[in-house]
Amino acid sequence: MTADMELETHGFPPGYFVIRSVASNRLLDVSMDEAEDGTEILLWPEKDSSIVETRRSPEANNQVFFIDTSGALCSRASGHALDVEDDRLVLRHRRPVSLPYPNSYSHPLPKFSYSAQSGEITVHFSSDPSYPPPSTARSYAWTSKTYILASIPLRKPKGVLDDAHAFISSAIAAPLSFFAGAASPKATPEAVFSTDIDLAEDEVLEEERGEEAEVDDSPEWGRKVRVLGIVNKAKEEREALETTRNRRRWQITAIRKTDARTG
Repeated sequence: MTADMELETHGFPPGYFVIRSVASNRLLDVSMDEAEDGTEILLWPEKDSSIVETRRSPEANNQVFFIDTSGALCSRASGHALDVEDDRLVLRHRRPVSLPYPNSYSHPLPKFSYSAQSGEITVHFSSDPSYPPPSTARSYAWTSKTYILASIPLRKPKGVLDDAHAFISSAIAAPLSFFAGAASPKATPEAVFSTDIDLAEDEVLEEERGEEAEVDDSPEWGRKVRVLGIVNKAKEEREALETTRNRRRWQITAIRKTDARTG
């Protein structure tokens, strides 16, 4: 691969490839193999393990991507590009320019780049991805953020025994505290996850995640992906758990046209 080719593909291999989450071992997948504008991109178990073009099933093309001539990351199944909408990855049809430009409906597609060294996929925007209305005072806070792609863990539903265990544990840890009028301790992410308040995994702020929030033990097949906007990435990475780092790491595997030659 030449330097020019590597630059044009932004770290991704030329041609077709699959994108695997290190944390969940699932592939980036166009939901239900749909082609409608706004279709969500999620993580799904691998549908075809072959990396040779002639051996792969066309039904697995919704897990295959490529970089087009404009530099956009695209789905092979439909040819449509990927966009970011409310921190979610979605399929995006090319839209005509509408004024005032850019806006949430009509804007330049984000560019995606991959670092084989860190394993991270970075998203690059040419304007504020929140697309505030023209009447809003202009802010450049978005330019100080690093936007990276991350998988979101999913806990299995809590059963009756789990709730009973949490209740007994809390009663033993703080006996009679309620009747004594003791002040309630400050809630932690771990405490929130052990109560009956069920927050969606993607509603928990990255900086508030603890070990409990990083557990991924749900039998569900799918997982969500989100684009994270991190202000001080170097500091955040120093404090991040290894499980958190793995959720931001990806393995890119190129689809070969023919079997590799041996001998």
